[in-house]
Formats: sequence, C-alpha cells, structure tokens
Amino acid sequence: MINIHTLKVGTLALFLSALLGACASSGDSPTGTANEVQEIQTQLLGDMPLPAASKIIGADSLIIGRGDNWVGRVVLSGVQTPTDIYAFFQSEYPRAGWTTVSAVKSKTSILVFTKGDRTATVELNEGSLTGPKTIITITSSPKNANVVAPSRK
Repeated sequence: MINIHTLKVGTLALFLSALLGACASSGDSPTGTANEVQEIQTQLLGDMPLPAASKIIGADSLIIGRGDNWVGRVVLSGVQTPTDIYAFFQSEYPRAGWTTVSAVKSKTSILVFTKGDRTATVELNEGSLTGPKTIITITSSPKNANVVAPSRK
C-alpha cells in the first residue's frame, strides 16, 4: 500500500520534472542577437527573406547545401499570425526577385515561387496555443528536377 507521504513526494517530483522540461530550450535555432541569428539564417537559406523573429525548428528541417543553392525543407516557428506571414511572403519574395506561381489562402496556405532555376513552396499552418502562432514550412528544389516514378514489379 502506498502511503500519503510517498504519493505527495512522487507527485511533486513529477510536477518539477514537467516544469523543468517545459523551460528547457530545444537548441534548434541559432542563438545570439537578432542580427546574428538573421546572419546565420541568411548563410543557410541565401536570398529567401524570412519573417521577423522566425526561428528554425532544426528537428523538423532538412537543409542540404547552403546559401542560394540549398535544397530540402526548413520548418520555422513564426510569431505573427498566418495572415500576416502570408502577406509578408506575398510582398517580400517578389521584392527579392522571386516570381509568384501560385498562392492559395486557406486554413493551410500554400505559396509557390520561382527564381532562376529554383522553386520554393511555402506552407503556412496555425500554431498551437502554447507554441508559435504560425508554423512555416519552406521546401526548396531545382525547378525542373528530373523526377522518375518508381517502376512497378
């Protein structure tokens, strides 16, 4: 039989563990001043403007290469609403030389841009109550990549 004291101590330990876990930093995004973080993200993602204060979620991202020639997927947490971030991409990407191919504003918004021989797809989703306001997923690839469908055997 469990006595009351053991139950109280166990509950307190569980509560403190949860509290410490919630306070821990994931370490996914670069740290430092806002300018230092922006410089690191620019080195990684090149000429792709990012919304202010957005941070890379490293565990969900796959960045191959760097600068203007990276390919893969980068997932960011955004502090603005999905509507504000959608407006940011619609205005800032064309200013950076990207051409809008498609833009759909909905619960999950999708924007597709091209620049030179590259394509960037931006997906925006609402965040959670306790997390970021918006989850931003940017997928970058060559525009006319040779994609071969798997053969059926």
